[in-house]
Amino acid sequence: MNIVVLIGIIITIATGMPVYLQMRKHPRGLKVLFFAEMWERFSYYGMRGLLIFYLTTHFLFDDAAANQQYGAYTSLVYLLPLIGGVLADRYLGTRKAIVFGALLLVAGHGLMAAEGGPARQYLVHEGTRYEVITGKAPKVVVGDTAYSYAPGQNGGLTIKGLPADAALPTELPSGSYSTVEERNPLFLSLFYLALALIIMGVGFLKPNISSIVGQLYQQGDPRRDPGFTLYYYGINLGAFWAAILCGLLGETVGWWAGFGLAGIGMLAGLIVFVRGKDALEGNGEPPNPVELARKVAGPLTREHLIYLGGILGVFVIWFLVQRNAAVGAMLTAGSVIVLGYVGWYIATKCQGRARADMILALILIAGAVVFFTLFEQAGSSMNLFADRNTQLPDGFTAAQTQSFNAGFILLFAPVFALLWTWLARNSRDPHPLVKFGLGLLQVGAGFLVLVWAAGFADSDYRLPLIFLALAYMLHTTGELCLSPVGLSEITKLSVPALVSTMMAVWFLSSSWAQYLGAFIAEHAATETLGGQVVDPRAALETSLGVFHVIGWAGVASGLLFFALSFVWQRRTA
Repeated sequence: MNIVVLIGIIITIATGMPVYLQMRKHPRGLKVLFFAEMWERFSYYGMRGLLIFYLTTHFLFDDAAANQQYGAYTSLVYLLPLIGGVLADRYLGTRKAIVFGALLLVAGHGLMAAEGGPARQYLVHEGTRYEVITGKAPKVVVGDTAYSYAPGQNGGLTIKGLPADAALPTELPSGSYSTVEERNPLFLSLFYLALALIIMGVGFLKPNISSIVGQLYQQGDPRRDPGFTLYYYGINLGAFWAAILCGLLGETVGWWAGFGLAGIGMLAGLIVFVRGKDALEGNGEPPNPVELARKVAGPLTREHLIYLGGILGVFVIWFLVQRNAAVGAMLTAGSVIVLGYVGWYIATKCQGRARADMILALILIAGAVVFFTLFEQAGSSMNLFADRNTQLPDGFTAAQTQSFNAGFILLFAPVFALLWTWLARNSRDPHPLVKFGLGLLQVGAGFLVLVWAAGFADSDYRLPLIFLALAYMLHTTGELCLSPVGLSEITKLSVPALVSTMMAVWFLSSSWAQYLGAFIAEHAATETLGGQVVDPRAALETSLGVFHVIGWAGVASGLLFFALSFVWQRRTA
């Protein structure tokens, strides 16, 4: 048995029992949402953990292009809940929106398994193309012979063992050559279609399943925050096993196997949710069933038109996901519209405590943008760092390092749930701004751990795995101070008419974080050939340079939120 799988089983058993015991004190519907979201996150994180490697080694995008593509996808994943949340609030109800989104996700993840043949790459020098043999040790074909390469003295490449009379020079300075890739257009289009289906599916599912969690508890119920933390455990149980199993299959058996297993996970989540309808106690139903069933276009009801619009919207997303600049424009437009609407509602419909609570919710959302901009480097720059500049034991793939974050949550989520409960019972629960400050401080410190560990790099410019694990541990404890608390606070602070919309705004913060995170990850890009890094030393220095800047930015943001908490509590006392 794979050692990582064995460790995963031990962690799951050890942490699952206290979670099970705590969940017995919560509404039955939490179990249904727990397992449904667990399988949905299994599918999402299984695909996400492999995506950057799929882009760089299968389709042979360079680092900058791969990070832009990754950012466009993840930005849209968190932008589309704006639509899904509003449609659920006004027409569908959260339960129907979740089922429709899950069906789209099953189709998208299943289509990801159709990988097709890998891209082909050519090195171009003075108008002549030389085929590159891709793989873990790529080579350049000159004549009938394949030659390995090494970093040049001042950048560029040194072709090893090349005869003096060869058509290609032994030394290729930086800028003297380029690369050209040939990709199968059919499978590339299917790949973008799969991403579009997943994006639209998440848009309908993600904000609404979290909203139902909040609806299970009455206002003032002390079980609300612990309930969200336990729900967050379920999310990360799915993410944990996705990283282990999909990461293992994707990098050892084939991309189709990793992506296919993610699709099976999504189907399991859909089945759990549909079968557990009764446990939701009527929550999540349409606000006006008669209006939803009204025929508005011949035999088509309003509900039918919403589903048809969602399917047609997939093709719009297919176009956008290939164009990062267009995603940025759409993100800006969506932000202006929804924040304008929320701002108008606060100014005209809210007074007193309700207005203060809504403003606090928006401040927390702004803090989440900063946190997740740094935290979500995990799927891009930190994932590539694990592959290129981290000492990985035999049988441990780079994609499996994504299990660190989720694994630490399995260990710490029950502890944090008990901690928040104990503090609340003793009237010592920290203000949400303090919790957010702690989260920001720790996510910054995680990057600084990697910077400070530079002196431990070996001759291959790889850091010991323990430092990457420690960075993820700090990111995780920061996440537990911020993310589940943020989910709970948004449902608690929002006026009832805007709960799903504000949940969508919460995910909008993640959309901005993904977009900005892709921009940061581009600065950590390094030259590759055949899907592999050309100069590991340059890759290490570049990555650590970026981590140094964003690490201190996280620390400074955390200190700012600590200061803001004192000001806020004095003004609202």
